[in-house]
Formats: sequence, C-alpha cells, structure tokens
Amino acid sequence: MRYFQNFPRTDYKFGDEFINIGGGDAVFEITQNISAYVDLIDNVRNNASFYSKYNILENDRPDVVSQKIYGTPAYHWTFYIMNDNIRQFGWPLTNVQLEKKVKRDFPHKFIETRDSLTGTFLPGERAVGSQSSASGVILRRNLEHGIIFVDSINNFIRGESVSNVSSANTTSSVVISSTGDEHLAPRYYLDGSGLQVDIDPAVGPGAQLTEVTNIDHYVLENEKLKTISVIRPDVITGIVGSYFQAMGS
Repeated sequence: MRYFQNFPRTDYKFGDEFINIGGGDAVFEITQNISAYVDLIDNVRNNASFYSKYNILENDRPDVVSQKIYGTPAYHWTFYIMNDNIRQFGWPLTNVQLEKKVKRDFPHKFIETRDSLTGTFLPGERAVGSQSSASGVILRRNLEHGIIFVDSINNFIRGESVSNVSSANTTSSVVISSTGDEHLAPRYYLDGSGLQVDIDPAVGPGAQLTEVTNIDHYVLENEKLKTISVIRPDVITGIVGSYFQAMGS
C-alpha cells in the first residue's frame, strides 16, 4: 500500500520461525514498521484552524471524498488518522450494505411474549406454533424483554400460542405478543430524554418509551460515523509532507 512506503523500516521476525547462525542469532526480515506513530496529527486534530467538518453522503467512498475535497484521491488515508471512530469501526456503510449486514448478523426469528419464561423455553428446545405450524430450535432468550430467538425459516403468528418441546417431552406454552425477523426485534427502549431504560416484560414498554430494534441500532451507529474531521485543503500538502518527514526520521 502506497501509504506505508513512507514508514520507517525495522527488523521483524514473522511467526515463530527463525534460522540459527553460529552463535544462535535469528534472521529477521526488513519491513515497514506499521506501528510507527507521530503526534503531528494529534496537534492538527486539537487545532480547529487546521480542519473542517464533512458529512459523508450515500455512496461516498474515501477516495471519492478525497477527490471532492482535495482534487485527488491520494489523501483518502488522512480520514482514518483524523477520526478515531472511522479507524476503529470502518467507513460508514451505504443503506444497501447496512441492510445486508444487519440481516446477515440477525438471520433468525423472534417471539415476544408477556408470559413468564422462567425455567421454560430453554436454548436447545423446540418452539412450535399452534396455528402457523412454524417451528425451530430455540437459540437464546432475552428475559429482560421477554423475547425468544428461534432458528426457523417460517413465520409465527402474533396472538397464537407457541409450545416448547424438550428432550423430556415436557411442554409449556406462551402467547405471542409480537413476532418477526430477528433484525426487527426490540434491542432496547429509550425514554423521553433518550436514555436507555428497563421494562417489565410482563407489561411491555408502554406508549411513553421508544422501541429501538436491531436495525434501528445499526442505523444510529452508522450515522455517528458520517460526520468526520478533514484537514483543510489549503494546508493538506504541508501537513502530509511534515507527517511523512516526521515518520521517516
């Protein structure tokens, strides 16, 4: 990668293999020291006169944003060193990418109930709908919200009774208050101040709380990545030059 060409070189032993020579010296490879760091960018990030804010648009790739701001895609890497959240979590996803990811991460069905799940509907048992005939293995439970997650390709029906079948052939049943694809399952609830709050699963959240589903949560987290700090175009050349000069010294 062109960015790493300017990094200082160092001896590095890959893996745990080495060659003994005479007195037992190991042979190392010469490679870029990718852990090298200079505090120049920290100084830039702490000085508002050197940067401005940019809101990443749908389908904006790093190279596209670099071309828009600087007239060249060559400075795309500066977005990552200027923004810790981008470096840690990656570039924000497009709407299509986000939908694919959340469905891939949450591919199952959920069953929500106001009935008690204490000691019943345990992982490994089967859940079987009384009307829909949908069934699947219970993967896990969220007792705080009264939710069962089921490995099923068929849809359960809201209001139907669902039974659990264990290896001992004992069964119990609960009534479904809500059901659907796992990515649409409630993840947490917010009060009027935007704070996460607990609910009584036997009662439900009530009208005063806002439900945040798995996909809602992904959208919110993705939005946090879209406003980034970028080095101003009139100082980018000087800062990048100084950065690599310091990196190579």
